[in-house]
Amino acid sequence: MKNSTSFMRWAGLALALGLASALPATAQWKWKDSAGKVQYSDRPPPASVPERDILQRPSNARSIAPPPVDTAPAAAPAAPPAGVDKDLEARRRQEEQDREAKARTEKERIAQVRADNCARARSYMQTLDSGVRIARTNAKGEREFLGDEARAAEAARTREIIAANCD
Repeated sequence: MKNSTSFMRWAGLALALGLASALPATAQWKWKDSAGKVQYSDRPPPASVPERDILQRPSNARSIAPPPVDTAPAAAPAAPPAGVDKDLEARRRQEEQDREAKARTEKERIAQVRADNCARARSYMQTLDSGVRIARTNAKGEREFLGDEARAAEAARTREIIAANCD
């Protein structure tokens, strides 16, 4: 007798667990598609299905509401939606600040390079204007002095560098 009572308890418990696990399976959506055919799914219908064509929804499902109309000005920063991880938002802000800092650093580096190029070009232009003889080494490794034409070409090239790098 004791064995049959124990068996009945276990059977009742198994039946209760089986019924409880079957409850989520009843969460079914039922709607008419654009062709008028009835569709069944465990997922909500597409957003294109009008509310009047939804025939059945799970008891815990809310009705599909149209997206809210944004009345805030476009320039106003959007507030993070409710439930967004604050750590994630902090990391995003930190990454944005890091990107801005890198961009500023790169701009400063470029400005420094331009300032150096400007200073070198102006110094070379002074040398060209002074009339001092300027020598170069050619492709054969021989020393050559700049003639009048070469000096004029160097002066024109240096003026272009000054125009491009000096403010």
